[in-house]
This record gives sequence, C-alpha cells and structure tokens, in this order.
Amino acid sequence: MFTGIVEAVGQIASVASRADDVRLTVVSDSLDINDVKLGDSIAINGVCLTVVALQGRGFDADVSGETLSCTTFSELAAGHSVNLEKALLPTTRLGGHLVSGHVDGIATVSAGRDEGRSRRIDFTVPESLSRYIAAKGSVCIDGVSLTVNEVTGNNFSVNIIPHTQEQTIIDQYQAGSRVNLEVDIIARYLERMLGSDSAASAIDASLLQRAGFGHSSEDH
Repeated sequence: MFTGIVEAVGQIASVASRADDVRLTVVSDSLDINDVKLGDSIAINGVCLTVVALQGRGFDADVSGETLSCTTFSELAAGHSVNLEKALLPTTRLGGHLVSGHVDGIATVSAGRDEGRSRRIDFTVPESLSRYIAAKGSVCIDGVSLTVNEVTGNNFSVNIIPHTQEQTIIDQYQAGSRVNLEVDIIARYLERMLGSDSAASAIDASLLQRAGFGHSSEDH
C-alpha cells in the first residue's frame, strides 16, 4: 500500500524487452533505497512493482504484459522521468489517501491553466471509470494523491499547488498527456458489495435506521 505522496522523481535508465513483458531500470539521486530489499514494492508512476535487483542508486523491476496493457508503461523510454514512492510502513503518516498501486486505467489531460500560484488541470477518463470519481473525493494520478475539484460527465479537474508541481512530474503535463489513474479503492469495494444480491438484500431501511441513518416512524 501507498499514500500517494511522492518521495522522489527518478529517471528510466533502460527498458529491456523480455518475451511479453519488460524490465525497467530506474535511477534516482533523491530516493533513499538503503532500506530497500529484494522483493520490496515501489510505486512507479502509481504502479506497484517489485524490486528484482538493486544497483547503486537504482533498482530493476519487471512489468508484466497485463500491466503494460492498462497503464502508460508501454510509452516509457530511457530518459523519461517518473514519480517514485516506497511502500508505506505501519508508522508512516497517511498524508494522502490509501493507494493500492493497482492502476484502473488511463486518463488524458484535456486542458491546463494557471489559477493564482496553482495550476488547474482537466482530465478525461473512460466512461467505465467516471462513476468512481466524485467532487471532493480522492484520485491517484501517476502516483500522486489529489483531490477532485469538479466532475462533469467523463471529465474532472484538480488543482496542483506549487510544491506538488516542483516535487513530481505533473509540471511536464500538457494537453494530450496520458496518465495512470487509480480511483478510490473504497468506491470500488462499495460497488462490488452493493452489486451483489446478498448485499443488496441485506441493506434496507431497518438496517440503516439501526446504524443511525435517518429516523424510525415512531420518532415522527
């Protein structure tokens, strides 16, 4: 699990094809990997990957064909910058929101404009994911935890403060940029629960009243 608070920006040193998947080598001068071991998880642009080799100031990670098919990783090349975050610890401050590192799909930057010292960015998402995005809810874009400002159909907007622009790759976005999107995991599980016959039949007015939602008829 992750928080969506990017720890460092790294660079792709190499992308090596291996059958139907690839191996990435990532380097960073600012990510402390002294406590990283083989098998640990690191989020690269919001994608949870396993460290398979450590070398100097960087590490290797394998990317499966499935991950390549649903993320922007097929577009990565040597020299590209990426957001990095090590997996959270029980003592980690949860400054963003709970992020699994399992990308749901790809969003596209539709527009960007300055608002004061911040920058407002509009994204377009696939229709299948738009139902999970709510105003003032959380989303994870390329591994960055962000608050949704507005939602209109398949479009939503966020505001990026100067610190986030400086500490992530978001400052590189322009119209047409494709980004990894992870929706709020709570929304995904709620849909799964409410979509099952057993859950739907178990949730009724009586249960909601016992849980403190609303009032029983005797109160009126």
